[in-house]
Amino acid sequence: MKNLFSAPIDLTATLQSGQVFHWHENADDSWSGLIGTMPVRVSEKDRCLVVHEGDPGTIARHFALDHPLDQITAAFPSDPMSQAALSACEGMRILRQPHWECTATFITSSMKQVAHIRSMSLAIRERMGTHVEGSKIQAYPSFEKLAASTESILRDCGLGYRAGNLLKTARILAEGRLNLDTIAKQKTPVLRKSLTTLPGVGVKVANCILLFAYERLDAVPIDTWIHRILLAMRGGRDGTATELARYARRRLGPYAGYVQQYLFHHARSVKRVKSPASAIN
Repeated sequence: MKNLFSAPIDLTATLQSGQVFHWHENADDSWSGLIGTMPVRVSEKDRCLVVHEGDPGTIARHFALDHPLDQITAAFPSDPMSQAALSACEGMRILRQPHWECTATFITSSMKQVAHIRSMSLAIRERMGTHVEGSKIQAYPSFEKLAASTESILRDCGLGYRAGNLLKTARILAEGRLNLDTIAKQKTPVLRKSLTTLPGVGVKVANCILLFAYERLDAVPIDTWIHRILLAMRGGRDGTATELARYARRRLGPYAGYVQQYLFHHARSVKRVKSPASAIN
C-alpha cells in the first residue's frame, strides 16, 4: 500500500545534499534506506513524497514534512547567490536524524568529502551494524557496541585518526557521562557547548549535529564551501570562525540552517561559488 503526502519535497536533493549518507537509489527511481532499524522505500511524485515501505508517520517526521517550507523559503535572503540556490534546490528539506547516528557520522566527516563519509558510514554498518530483515544494509551500530570495539577495527573501516575520536565518544556515552537525548532540552548555545565536549566534535561538527539531529534550524555549519560563500557575501572580508558564524546567522535569517544547506548543495552541484557584484554585504 502506498501513502502520498501532499507536503512538497525534492527527494533527491534532500538525500544527496550531505545530510545523510546511507540511502541508495533503485532502478525504479525510488530510494531505499533505514530510519533506525526500520527499512524504508520512498519515491517522489509531483514533488510529493510517496511511501512504499515503512511506517508513514515515522517517515513523515524523519523527512520533516511538517516544516513550513513556504514560510522558510519566503525568508531566504534576496541576494543572487541565495536566490540561485533556492531556485535550484526548491523542495529540499532538513531531515530529523537519530541523535547518536548523526553524531557518530559527523564525527567521521572531519576533512572528508561526501563520498568518503558515505564510504566510512557503510563500512561501519557492514562491519559492526545490526542485521535488518529486508534491507541491503545494516543498521548503524549502537554506541554500546562501538564502545566495545577497538580503534584498529574502526581504522579498518577507513576512519583514520577519526577512529580514536569515535571510539572515545562511544565510550563516554556508554558510561553515561553524557546523554544525547537528555541534552536535547538545552538551549542552542548550551547544547552546542555540550556537544563540543565530545572527542572529534568541534564547532562546525556540532552545528551539523544541531541542524540535522536536534532541529536547530538557525545553526550554520561553516565548511569550505560556506566559508567561500560568506566571504563573497562580505565582499571578500574574512573573519574568525566566531565572527563568520555570527554574520551567517544575522545575514541568512531565522532559517539560516536551511539557507546554508541550499547554498552548500548548490555550490557543490555547480562546482563553483560566484561572487556577483550585486551580492549584499
